[in-house]
Amino acid sequence: MVHSVKFLGVMITNKLSWSMHVDKMIKKTQRLYILRRQYLMQFYDTSDGLKASSNDNLRANIMKMQNFFGLLVTGELNSETLEIMKKPRCGVQDSQSLQYNHFPGRIKWLHNNLTYRIINYTPDITSSEVVTAIKAAFKMWSDVTSLKFTRISNGIADIMISFAFGVHNDGYPFDGPNGILAHGFPPGPNLGGDIHFDEAETWTMDSREYNLFLVAAHEIGHALGMAHSRDVGALMFPTYTYSSMQEFRLPYDDVAGIQALYGSSSNYDPKRHPKTPETCDPSLSFDAVSTLRGELMFYKDRFVWRVVPQMPNAVLTLTKSLWPELPTKIDASYENVFKGTTLFFKGTQYWAVSGYNILNGYPKTIASLGFPSAVKKIDAAVQIPHIRKTFFFVENKYWSYDDSTDRMDWGNPKLIKDKWYGISDQVDAAFEHNGVINFINGYTMFRYDYNRNEVIGIVYAISEICKY
Repeated sequence: MVHSVKFLGVMITNKLSWSMHVDKMIKKTQRLYILRRQYLMQFYDTSDGLKASSNDNLRANIMKMQNFFGLLVTGELNSETLEIMKKPRCGVQDSQSLQYNHFPGRIKWLHNNLTYRIINYTPDITSSEVVTAIKAAFKMWSDVTSLKFTRISNGIADIMISFAFGVHNDGYPFDGPNGILAHGFPPGPNLGGDIHFDEAETWTMDSREYNLFLVAAHEIGHALGMAHSRDVGALMFPTYTYSSMQEFRLPYDDVAGIQALYGSSSNYDPKRHPKTPETCDPSLSFDAVSTLRGELMFYKDRFVWRVVPQMPNAVLTLTKSLWPELPTKIDASYENVFKGTTLFFKGTQYWAVSGYNILNGYPKTIASLGFPSAVKKIDAAVQIPHIRKTFFFVENKYWSYDDSTDRMDWGNPKLIKDKWYGISDQVDAAFEHNGVINFINGYTMFRYDYNRNEVIGIVYAISEICKY
């Protein structure tokens, strides 16, 4: 009888524990559903009242979001859509423009000598660092226009800048860490032109957490009349991607947008303003190509195209949006299928990542792989799994690496023309896909059958992205 009571007690305890677990999971699911609905209503909804909460309107907002980010438009909260929802971003609503966009009515300041005031400071960095970051952010815009910005210490400025938590009396409360980072209001009286940063975030001057300079430069764009752009390479793209203050150059899309409002600067502008490449331009070349867990990744300057089997179109994004610690531009990359890692090369260094996490202990020098000091840069790399070899290409030569012993083969380097018949003697990028080795030189890609040791086709380099 005692054993029966004990057994019954265990059953009741287990049942209660399971019930509490299920209840917790239901509440978590409901909370996520509410957060996703709020996200869609905040950034894409233009309706009001009961219509705003209807299922049809929810689906319409999902479709607006998917269209904005260049995803397959399904109206369903699929994994690609949810992945973007998780990214930290600006709190201003997104528009449906294909390039730079302005607020409705092309709102702008009617005078070019603008003042700004920093009302308070974050404790995360020093007050002088806050001043430096915000001054540099304003300079991004004044360098390309006739606008002049002056900082004042007292009174009402055109652009009032502050750090605040949660509800802060502007009708747009912050949501805590890692969500909405900041928001800026378009030009006008009262709140017009003001910029608010979420103090729940950790603000920095480098790649840790959130770089104040970058977020400030984006929000200043709003304060001047710029809305969000669909150009993934633009500063006014809504999601956050790190770039150092020293490296950053205002992209072409942002320059065109701000100059459409205020005209260009009378001063000579020596800076290069990077332009986002056209995805299906047949003259497009690549710096590197690799595989990553079933995806094909094509790298060009600071961009990467992700070719995902489940999606009809390649997704263009910034390399640093996936791996913030990698260099802005890489020289070569390949996936090591035996170790479950992808390697990235830049100059004499290389990094190893597992998925989207950079492994500890990197970067390492290419000398640790067996390259002599004379080699300063890897042009391309490709692993051929069935022979357990990786080939590295440097100018007109190649190195052979044994993946069984983790060391270079004897006799390196050798001439490309003596081994890889029919391809160019210079390789910009290489990758193995569906049993075929693909060598890219400029806008041309050579499909190579390793077993037959011959070229079996020549196509555009972008053929895997645009199905040419």
